[in-house]
Amino acid sequence: MTPHNAAPAWDGGWLRQAQRLPSPNHGLRPAGAQIDLIVVHSISLPPGAYGTGAVQQLFTNQLDWDAHPYYQGIRGLQVSAHFFITRQGQLWQFVDADARAWHAGASAYRGRSGCNDDSIGIELEGLEGQTFEPAQYHALAALCQALRQRYPIAHIAGHEHIAPGRKQDPGPGFDWAFLQQQLAWPAPYFPSGSGPTAAAGSA
Repeated sequence: MTPHNAAPAWDGGWLRQAQRLPSPNHGLRPAGAQIDLIVVHSISLPPGAYGTGAVQQLFTNQLDWDAHPYYQGIRGLQVSAHFFITRQGQLWQFVDADARAWHAGASAYRGRSGCNDDSIGIELEGLEGQTFEPAQYHALAALCQALRQRYPIAHIAGHEHIAPGRKQDPGPGFDWAFLQQQLAWPAPYFPSGSGPTAAAGSA
């Protein structure tokens, strides 16, 4: 039970504990959208480089496209996620969680398409196929719990699950079983085959 004098966790759709860095890349959710899905992604810019600040620059349309050869392939891209968790577990927020961020692209899950409309996008600093840090799992679990307190969350999946064949993140290095153990949410919340009895990365 929250102490009577405790500050609320949320300021509208902004989580107070997150570092706020508003992105222009967002829009309104469709009327009546039920925000019941969390989508986990992984990202690093350039790929495999951490702590560069380039992810924050990308999500705020400030990335210098000429700073690295890899950026030529994404020049002009306008994307965002609601949240970003660094390797150290630092939490950033770019889009009001009540709003529609641009993270999922062409996607479908739990019988619905266009996952941007009714999901929360969380980017983990990492490289698909590689492992993630304990601090990131702890921050992710805490964030998921906070989201579930505000929204009717009933599903959590990877980008690879909502856009199979097109996306592979967060990839086999992500330990879905460990996250489920931390959250203690029912198995149907998670992608098929990712429960505690599954080997890490089996999803």
